[in-house]
Amino acid sequence: MKLGKLIENIQYDVLKGNTDIDILGIENDSRRIKKGHMFVAIKGFSVDGHEYISEAIDKGAVCIMLEKDMDIERDDVTVIKVKDTLDALAYISSVFYGMPSQKLNLIGVTGTNGKTSVTYMVKKIFEENNKKTAVIGTLGSIIKDEIIDNKNTTPESLTLQRLLSKMVDEKIEFCVMEVSSHALDLKRVEYIDYQIGIFTNLTEDHLDYHITMENYYKSKLKLFNITKKYNIINVDDTYGKRMINEISNNVPLITYGFDKKSDVTAKNILYSSSGVEFNVLTPKGSIPIHMKLLGKFNVYNALAAISCGIAYDVELHVIKKAIESMDGIKGRFELIPLKNKDFSVIIDYAHTPDGLEKVLTTIKQFAPGRVVVVFGAGGNRDREKRPIMGEIASNLADMCIVTSDNPRFEDPDKIIEDILVGVKKGKAEYIAITDRKEAIRYALENAKSKDTILLAGKGHETYTIIRDKVIPFDEKQIVLDILQKKG
Repeated sequence: MKLGKLIENIQYDVLKGNTDIDILGIENDSRRIKKGHMFVAIKGFSVDGHEYISEAIDKGAVCIMLEKDMDIERDDVTVIKVKDTLDALAYISSVFYGMPSQKLNLIGVTGTNGKTSVTYMVKKIFEENNKKTAVIGTLGSIIKDEIIDNKNTTPESLTLQRLLSKMVDEKIEFCVMEVSSHALDLKRVEYIDYQIGIFTNLTEDHLDYHITMENYYKSKLKLFNITKKYNIINVDDTYGKRMINEISNNVPLITYGFDKKSDVTAKNILYSSSGVEFNVLTPKGSIPIHMKLLGKFNVYNALAAISCGIAYDVELHVIKKAIESMDGIKGRFELIPLKNKDFSVIIDYAHTPDGLEKVLTTIKQFAPGRVVVVFGAGGNRDREKRPIMGEIASNLADMCIVTSDNPRFEDPDKIIEDILVGVKKGKAEYIAITDRKEAIRYALENAKSKDTILLAGKGHETYTIIRDKVIPFDEKQIVLDILQKKG
């Protein structure tokens, strides 16, 4: 594509060269530059792309887009200056890949908890309705039978546009994606057409970045002002209720919940250790549902997904079949199959106060014996939630094993100390074991008959992050290995 065509609708200054050149590819990572590519220099949190311009040119970049004043001596490259390279990258990526979001039914799901579960439920509903559907999110991007790892819950704009373009090439009709607050704030989803936005809930998280809940909320609100078809909002959530009044978009609204009056709601709810039964009431009528997924939080997730099906006129019997066929989602209340054991082990991604409370509350509804929770908190993340999580765990569990969880550049023992401040306010027995593998071993070797052990925080993750190293750590396999050696 000609450079002039690529940038014709953005404000820029040509510092060197001309725009009548062919651009064969776009990269913001100098290591991936090939001959004929454009390099977009992004100033990140820890790395500044402007420092790698020379490397990009040496590798064959024919155009450099930057936002800083820099002296580039090479005369064989075109240098374009823009005010904001993040915003410009989002736009030119969309143009380069043919504005793929306009050729898909794109559904964005945002909120603190439930995003992954909702996306997979929506995917199931559309596939049951014979629609080719892709997913982008925490567990990776799924396009047909291919699973592509994502560095972030919502990939940066260039990667995202590539993925959407691949979906168009594969004749995908629907894409359901998790939209993180970081993605909305850092312009990863600028110049993307969303047909539907779904809001799950908002509770304390990511305050190391957003600083305040108000900032966190406002970042989420952005999604619902760029949708084209419907906004779907959890009206039982305090921020959801507020959002309804503050969305400036004029698209129709579908509300869901069961505490407040809503368009899609659940009645006659029965919880058990085998799932949840309820009647769902919708503008299209009502139907009974018996899903295998457990807990109140999954009823909310199901209502969000059902609302999306309603928005696309999917028949209720199709929605029912899809929801009832859901067996589970990796790392989301995942029961590890154990042979000849009289206790249970559940893995869940719960890493926020609200998430931990919901999972433990659900377990308490059916646990026949003690509830034992192994958990920690991520390093270099909002410290304020650590004692809150500790107190929640201590009030809902019988035994707390406080351990490490992606300490990053923090001292894991210091993180544990922060958590124990809250644990000591509760009623549970507790122990601190810094090594997470040893903490899991302790839980398994001291398990009593009918215990339910919750391994919280890691979920689908098969690694742990210590300083700048990503170390393999598959909790499910670790559990099975320990028990096998134990005999």
